[in-house]
Amino acid sequence: MENHFFHKINGVNGELILPGDKSVSHRAVMFSAMAEGISVIKNCLLSEDVLSTINVCRELGAKIEVKENRVTVQGVGFKGFRQPAKELNAGNSGTTARLISGILSAQDFPSVITGDESLSKRPMTRVVQPLKEFGADIIASENGTLPVKVFPVEKLSAVKYALQVSSAQVKSALLLAGLHLEETSKIIERAQTRNHTENMLSLPVERIGEERIISVSKKYYPSANEYFIPSDISTAAFFLVLTLLSKNSELSIKNILINATRSGVLKILREMGAKIQIENIRISNNEKYGDLIVKSSSLRNVPIDEKIIPNIIDEIPILTIAGIFADGVFEIRRAEELRKKESDRIDSMCGNLRRLGLEIEEYPDGFSVKGNVSEGGITFDSFGDHRIAMSFAVLSMLLKNGGSVNNFECVSISNPYFLNQINTISL
Repeated sequence: MENHFFHKINGVNGELILPGDKSVSHRAVMFSAMAEGISVIKNCLLSEDVLSTINVCRELGAKIEVKENRVTVQGVGFKGFRQPAKELNAGNSGTTARLISGILSAQDFPSVITGDESLSKRPMTRVVQPLKEFGADIIASENGTLPVKVFPVEKLSAVKYALQVSSAQVKSALLLAGLHLEETSKIIERAQTRNHTENMLSLPVERIGEERIISVSKKYYPSANEYFIPSDISTAAFFLVLTLLSKNSELSIKNILINATRSGVLKILREMGAKIQIENIRISNNEKYGDLIVKSSSLRNVPIDEKIIPNIIDEIPILTIAGIFADGVFEIRRAEELRKKESDRIDSMCGNLRRLGLEIEEYPDGFSVKGNVSEGGITFDSFGDHRIAMSFAVLSMLLKNGGSVNNFECVSISNPYFLNQINTISL
């Protein structure tokens, strides 16, 4: 676990084409494995997390061939998965562990889901309990974590269930279970989360007041398909902020996912004064994407509405970096979900920012930051968390004396190409 040192850069210029979106890549692999026949996934992200999904689907009987960023999947068809020969290891991927729980709950064989040390500390009761509403025989460890054990049942039952946690992973697990029933289940969410599962499966969504009611049944079970995965806006956010905060800089980032449940980071940055344009908008598998043009900007902090928090939860670390260089106080509240990520991101951010001499107020559900940053030359802790590592890499490149990030290799969870991309665009 070595430190990686980042020098101050003189600016950003050029064009980036980033790998596919992580959330959409996970789902495209799972839906292709479930479908009968051959599916092709173009621009699939091949990060460690998505490779965990690929490996789990292979263990369950899908034939998957990976060639560069093109993935070909021979799916198994309805309830065609086979009993795995060993425990299913989700690695560090919460998406893999939670979504596959929904699929496994409807199968006719027992299975066990495990993960690495970090994932094994993350909460699984939030998905286990609602799956039991379907009649699933599924249990987590005594601590409510992995390993999760799933046992076959004669038949699941359709449900009408209101989500207790604002989590796209929990919602998706329930929808994937519901795909295995002739009867219609209805999943209700009060705070909208990422809607990739609904989009990619063309599930009907009804809005009543603040509620979204998603209907699901076997009618919407996936068929063999061809997917183009737009590039990941969560990955793009690091390069957006680096460009905005660097002088005399301009960057074009191609084919970025601009799904409304994911583009909150663009909304907030624009409200802060960021010069970001979206051009050449297109649609693939009900997902909207386009090209982003970003230029150096003077930023000011703005209030962040709690309703947008589920939309920006993964971008809060890099938004914080934008916030400490912006005028005024940066504050984030109602974001207690940050404590349940790859690290406790509230604790991780506050600990690293204190090293810069900033004034930090830490709350159970967020934090506020003010003050002037030091000249750098500091070593930051990644906490083994890819988004913390990349956020403080961006920060280091903006400091007069640069900075180091320890255990930087953890970025391979979502973007193993980060350093090459930085070298391509930095001056």
